[in-house]
Order: sequence, then structure tokens, then C-alpha cells
Amino acid sequence: MSTIIFYEVEDWEVDYLQKNFSAGTCIYSKQKAHEETNEQCYQASIISTFIYSELTREFLSKFPHLKLIATRSTGYDHIDLDYCREKGITVSNVPSYGAHTVAEHTFALILAISRKLIETIDRSRRGDYSLNGLTGFDLAGKTIGIIGTGKIGEKIIKLARAFEMKVLVVTRHSEELQGMEEVQAVSLDKLIAHSDIVTLHLPYTKETHHIINRENIKNFKKGSILVNTARGALIETQAILEGLNSDILSAAGLDVVEEECTLKEERELLTVEFLKKCDITTQLLNHVLLTRDDVLFTSHNGFNSHESVIQILDVTLDNIKQFENGNTQHTIS
Repeated sequence: MSTIIFYEVEDWEVDYLQKNFSAGTCIYSKQKAHEETNEQCYQASIISTFIYSELTREFLSKFPHLKLIATRSTGYDHIDLDYCREKGITVSNVPSYGAHTVAEHTFALILAISRKLIETIDRSRRGDYSLNGLTGFDLAGKTIGIIGTGKIGEKIIKLARAFEMKVLVVTRHSEELQGMEEVQAVSLDKLIAHSDIVTLHLPYTKETHHIINRENIKNFKKGSILVNTARGALIETQAILEGLNSDILSAAGLDVVEEECTLKEERELLTVEFLKKCDITTQLLNHVLLTRDDVLFTSHNGFNSHESVIQILDVTLDNIKQFENGNTQHTIS
């Protein structure tokens, strides 16, 4: 049986992991891997880390029996892949997680806006049961514009069709949409101009920076809704403000904003390490969008379901068990 060391584990992760391995086969540590000083640990054949462990050539060379690195993350730029290839060390990751979770959260925002849920609940709590100003609108028959059709975008399409919405998408993979009723691949300009609701599901890159900006916000359909549960910098903050102030946008549903700390992946938000480097409260305290009644903000909680965070551990565990059985999956190197 291989000796496995899990670094950068939170208490709740240890509780879950211990249920999946026999006693004595695993070591659990809250510290980063590169802070390891116990030479006995260097005999491990499998190590699992999160993104804050610096798995350099110098560090990895201390593990003469290392066969597998199972990172509990999508990203893997903390690992020296060249060294791993030289030494025949397999590296596996968690390619994606929380697709259902984020898609459902996106529609939670949309429904909260379309049915004026926050206003209705607030008014009822104050003992005011009048319905004046609380008239919402049906999603059925409306057009939703989905920018990006990766794993989350695919789920959004399915949910939108369940609500009997028409769907426009901006995608590089239009062939995958063939045969889908009421789903059409279009240009970004056409999507913006014809969608009642626009939602973003893209990674943040140089190419996607401010894909929604002060110029194209002017071309949105009058009274439309803008939703972002992906990355804050996909949208220029001033564009949201100008859209709302000019009544081009009737509302915005945001799980992310541009001024958030740099985030590699959502799982960071549940770690002590991220809280040390980023005071989110200070970052967002004076954000101009947060006090507006026409903005619904959920503070980057869209990924945070029990199923989503457990999925990361389950995929990692399966990566390890498959490797021990002579198979590999989700391999980087």
C-alpha cells in the first residue's frame, strides 16, 4: 500500500478523506508541501496538494519514491511538470467542478430578479403585504444570451430550455448545438442586441478582458438583465453603472465584481491561505454597485455547494485509486 500525504488540508477535508483510506496509509498536514521538514515524509509515493504548495524541481527531488502528484485543483502551474516528465512522475488534476452548482446559482439570480424576490421578502418581513411595484415577468418566451458554452454554459442551455426560453450563444463550438431547438449560435453583437438576459460563462484571459464594456453596453436590448457568475473583469464596472443609469439595463445579477482579489479558482475562497492574502471585506466595502437596489450581489458564493466542494475531493480520490490500480485519468504529465 502506498504512503500518501495530503498537504494544505482543512479540518473538514481530513474528516472526509479519512473515511476513504485505511488507517496508517495517509498523513494529513495543513502546511504547504514545500514547508515539509520531516524526512520520513520524503518516503511517500503519492502526494496531494492544493495550489499554494510550490512543487519545484528542488523540492520534488527530496522524494525518491514519488510516483503521483494529485493536485486538488484545476490549475497546475505550481508544479514543475518538466521535472515530473523526466522522473516519470504522473500528475493528475481536477479538470472541472461545480458546473451544476454555478448554473443553478445563475438561475437563482435570474429568478430573484425576474420575480422581485428580495423586495417581496423584505416587504413581507416588515409587515407590508401590498403587491404594488412587485410585478415580475415570466422567463418562458424570453431570449437568454449565453456567452461561453463550456461545462457551465451547457448546463445553462438545458435549464433555459426547461424554462421554455429562446437561447442565443457565443461559442467556438457551434457544431455541438446542431439539433437543439430554439438554440442559435450568433456573434457577440447580435447576442447583445437581441437578448432579454445576458449571462457570462467564460474564463478570464487577455482576450476576454472587458468583453462587456462601455462601448457595447450601449447596444444591449432596452431593459435587459446582465448576469455574471464567472469572473469580475469580464465586465467593465463602469459599463454596468452606465447601463443601469441609462435604463439600458433594468438590473444586474452579480456573483463577482472587477475589484475582487486575484483568484485562480473558487476553491481558494474556502482556504485560510486566501483569507490571509485577501481581505474581501475591505476590497468590496466601498464598491459602488453594492448599495444599488437594481443590483443583486452574492459575493462569489455561486460555486459553494456541498456537492461542488466534495466533487473536488471525490475526483482526487478517484485519481489516486485509479493510479494504484494501474490506470490513469485526468493526467497532466
